[in-house]
Amino acid sequence: MAGNLDQEAHIADPESEEDFEDDEEEEEAEDWDDWSAEDGEESSSGLLCLFCDANFSSCSPLFDHCASLHRFDFHRVKEALALDFYGAFKLINYVRSQVAENRCWSCGLVFPSKHDLQDHLHETIDFEKVKPLSFDDRYLKPFLQEDSLLYSFDEDGEGEDDCPVVVDKEELAMELKNLGELSIDGDNLLEKAESSSGSIDGNVLKGAADVSSSDLNTAGDVRRVNESYFGAYSSFGIHREMLSDKVRMDAYSQAILGNQSLFNGAVVMDVGCGTGILSLFAAQAGASEVIAVEASEKMAAVATQIAKDNHFWHSPNGSINNKGGVVKVVNGMVEELDKCIQLQPHSVDVLLSEWMGYCLLYETMLSSVLSARDRWLKPGGAILPDTATIFAAGFGRGATSLPFWERVYGFDMSTIGKEIVEDAARNPIVDVMSESDLVTNPVIVQTFDLVTMKPDEVDFTASIELETSSSPTENQATTMCYGVVLWFETGFTSRFCREQPAVLSTSPHTLKTHWAQTILTFREPIAMLPRKADDTDKRSQGAGIEGSPAEKIHLRVSIVRAPEHRSIDISLEAAAICSDGRKVTYPVQIFNLS
Repeated sequence: MAGNLDQEAHIADPESEEDFEDDEEEEEAEDWDDWSAEDGEESSSGLLCLFCDANFSSCSPLFDHCASLHRFDFHRVKEALALDFYGAFKLINYVRSQVAENRCWSCGLVFPSKHDLQDHLHETIDFEKVKPLSFDDRYLKPFLQEDSLLYSFDEDGEGEDDCPVVVDKEELAMELKNLGELSIDGDNLLEKAESSSGSIDGNVLKGAADVSSSDLNTAGDVRRVNESYFGAYSSFGIHREMLSDKVRMDAYSQAILGNQSLFNGAVVMDVGCGTGILSLFAAQAGASEVIAVEASEKMAAVATQIAKDNHFWHSPNGSINNKGGVVKVVNGMVEELDKCIQLQPHSVDVLLSEWMGYCLLYETMLSSVLSARDRWLKPGGAILPDTATIFAAGFGRGATSLPFWERVYGFDMSTIGKEIVEDAARNPIVDVMSESDLVTNPVIVQTFDLVTMKPDEVDFTASIELETSSSPTENQATTMCYGVVLWFETGFTSRFCREQPAVLSTSPHTLKTHWAQTILTFREPIAMLPRKADDTDKRSQGAGIEGSPAEKIHLRVSIVRAPEHRSIDISLEAAAICSDGRKVTYPVQIFNLS
């Protein structure tokens, strides 16, 4: 709308438009001149640390401080990324922008406070991941208006031929002003991408960093990922697997058919209906209208035909083909539903969806459900399921591939097993784990209340402690914990399902489901032993090793939406803690589930 108005004004009065542009350029130039002016305030403020409020008189002690206290070695990062002056300039602004959002500049995890971020900071794990993010030209515009570090950081560095780089501040300011305008244009392009996609809704800007329109999450890339994602659900094999999942189907059928007082005469919305099975349950339970939303064109057609074949279909022209014809299948994304049908906001009584992915949050469909809740659900309306909980437990050697490869037809092939375990420490595994392989008690990682949670709470960080599940005995051998397994439960609680509440669990203790569990392997196993009442400190230095097993493992778990649309990043920070308080902290591990 604004673009059209600007164009009309330009046609109506070109001279006045040029005058306006000249005034605007003069104002912008003044802003940049303010930043580049040497008015003495910069020198009085000193050089501000990238991560805390400490000030320094020169760059050398500042960067030493960052390396020792915040694990950010500026010169090492600069060398690893092969940064020239402008590249280093952008790196500083990039780091400052991430710290301002309590986001780790290196791995992209977001924390609730600056203090939590400070505790988390670590050395760079993957320079290739950081490089395209920090190279964005928008970081040529100073993040801090009066940042003395930006024209001082190279004062003790070396340029080409070992000659110091001399920076003309006024020339630099004007050049950056021009580049800043390009950056602003990039931001406008990103806004257009968001508005045209309709499904971004802020999700794809989470993860390693806010990504510009030139990176992964342009409208075209998001559309491509969505097409691939929804296209995958056009495969009947996937739907057969889901419909054959007894745990899944029993929970939903019990929650819907077992609570007919909730559904009788209700307007129901089924987000991501697939074959339409949940919509058919809702119609069977007495719903007066079921809006089945499906983004896959093929599956929308299939769901329509299935509704017709079972005499539940409501024709588009409003005529009901039979008494029970209440199901309306809409082909489109729920974020763009108002473009597909006429529907009053906040007119839905029950919002229904099977949105869960691996590790609960993979596929990031929860964001779509929350969008539908905020747009279409009546105040006090029901959302099913209404709770979701992620659990974790430690697993032992039996859950790894090591035992199999130790002896294959009498031959030692353990080298393969070791390589597989090393790879598993970098990549998450989705597989079914036996409850006999768990070596700690399960703990709750995070609980979501779908009625009250905010969309940005999909990304979270939680701290948990794992303790061995065995009771202390004499001469007990240590237990080796090889990693952490995650699973989830969703609840159809008595808040809405008063007649018959239900639970869908993907726990290793219950029947297996198509979600299985998500397995995160430590780089090295941690030895554990339950504390005995007469336990005294006769152990060697260290913790979590055979000679000094840990009483418990402290874990900091973060799950955030990754830069690649519909993927998630999982961060794992482990610390082994002995009964006498000795503690060993292990390097952070980042797992991408995509």
